[in-house]
Amino acid sequence: MVTGAGAGIGRALARRLAAGGLRVVVNDTDAGAAAAVADQIGGYAVPGDAATEPGVRSLIAAARHLLGEIDVYCSNAGTAAGTGPDTPEPVWQRAWEVNVLAHVRASRELLPRWLERGRGRFVVTASAAGLLTMLGSAPYSVTKHAAVAYAEWLAATYAHRGLTVHCICPQGVRTAMLAGSGAAGQVLLERDAIEPEQVGDALWQGMAEGSFLILPHPQVRDYYGLRAGDTDAWLRGMNRLQRRIEEAGGPG
Repeated sequence: MVTGAGAGIGRALARRLAAGGLRVVVNDTDAGAAAAVADQIGGYAVPGDAATEPGVRSLIAAARHLLGEIDVYCSNAGTAAGTGPDTPEPVWQRAWEVNVLAHVRASRELLPRWLERGRGRFVVTASAAGLLTMLGSAPYSVTKHAAVAYAEWLAATYAHRGLTVHCICPQGVRTAMLAGSGAAGQVLLERDAIEPEQVGDALWQGMAEGSFLILPHPQVRDYYGLRAGDTDAWLRGMNRLQRRIEEAGGPG
């Protein structure tokens, strides 16, 4: 099952999994988009909200009805709204619901059966923002850090009981989300942006290798090491980028 699969990275994941021989349930809040992708890949469309507790429970029940069991769950749906501390409370809350609690709620439904049978695969679409940071959007950066942390916690806690966890952390991907990211996206991400299909291929390779971190942009590993090795220097460099964003007309 792939959530947020009506477009962008989610659609690419659904297509790649289907090309690999998996039967795929396509979820999106846009019922028409979900149906179109499902038709393309010979899958099943299950529209709905993959973030709320009743929404997650309903989607997983529908997927189990269609598939018999869920072997791979791609918790992919995300939101990038908001800027800084002045972002309205409802926008912050929606970021927590979609970018963090959706993973928690899905795993709550899936884990009992997976642990009982001794296998299951949970895929979290996070972001390089969750390993580094994303200037211009505090809600996105903060919640993607939390998504990575939750994926790590699942892997550390349940690996010996058959759970495999993958955490996808791309930088810029040519999607509607990148197009709407303003000056921050242009300064930080546009130059090295990749196509969604490259993220799908990276996941497929990572699944074959059993990798936790899926890095469609290999340079993120080096940046991650720099951030950990000299955090003060990293923050100075990020502040220089922030000044470039402000010069380009982005948020202060």
